[in-house]
Amino acid sequence: MSRVWIIFAGLAVLGLVYPFAMPGMLSVAVTVLLFAGWATAWDIAGGWCGQVSLGHAAFVGLGAYVVALGQVELGVPPWFGLPVAAALAAGLAWCWGRLTFSLAGPYFTLSTIAVAEILRMVAINEDWLTGGAIGVFISTLPEPFGIDLFSREAQYWMALAFALGTIALVAILSERRFGYRMRAVREDENSAMAAGIDPTATKLHAFMLSGALTAVGGGIYGIFLSYLEPHVMFYLFLSVQIALTSIIGGRGTVFGPAAGAVLLVGAGEIFRTTFAQANLLIYGILILIVVLFFPRGLVAELIRGVARRRYAQSTQGE
Repeated sequence: MSRVWIIFAGLAVLGLVYPFAMPGMLSVAVTVLLFAGWATAWDIAGGWCGQVSLGHAAFVGLGAYVVALGQVELGVPPWFGLPVAAALAAGLAWCWGRLTFSLAGPYFTLSTIAVAEILRMVAINEDWLTGGAIGVFISTLPEPFGIDLFSREAQYWMALAFALGTIALVAILSERRFGYRMRAVREDENSAMAAGIDPTATKLHAFMLSGALTAVGGGIYGIFLSYLEPHVMFYLFLSVQIALTSIIGGRGTVFGPAAGAVLLVGAGEIFRTTFAQANLLIYGILILIVVLFFPRGLVAELIRGVARRRYAQSTQGE
């Protein structure tokens, strides 16, 4: 078993034990797990493929609204709504990518903000579809096998499955041909083309997968909140927070985004309850310290340090 899967197994065990060890902090844990999954999904496009997006709240909102409206308006249970949300998000990502992947660098990033804002405005103004600015309230949910999906315990297990599933998928992709293609496109598109790789197709597939996974997390988030409104679900700061979580943790790494979620989201919750009004100042100082001393992200710097020590030891042995 490789080191990656040993670490993954440890995280899975920790996740299984957590609700029994700290039952009073399940809401914080659900939030951390959702951000871990979102940041890992974002990293497929933003870290492994180099397409930095600040519009992933569009996928979060899409997933949440599809699940909520499916249940409220059509009586479609969430376990059918989540795959539909993932498929719609993948389709949106395909259209979105075809229109914007010709843009380079910051222009692509700006275009992602515009797309997310367009969806937010549609959600606000199309009352017949989304409930408009009033939003949608999920009042009832089915109870499969007697499980109350409104309970924090059930939501914790859903969030844990989402986070672990997303991390496992990225771990698998990192060792497959598609993972190497994404890295090649990220480093140099021209060299990737010379090696027979289609950069546009690679970026499209990465973006579609990233959007689909993010929408699944958005559907769980909608159940977690129970009340959806466009200003929250399509909020620009949510997109920034997802991207920042991945960047702080370490872009292009399997466990970096999850580490960033534990640090930023977990620390944010602790600071909010401990330092009250000063929590944003301390939160900002924490981010500044990480950026200054870990410019590649926490996990990326750790991997780099281990690699340098191993190289130094191998050269000394010679």
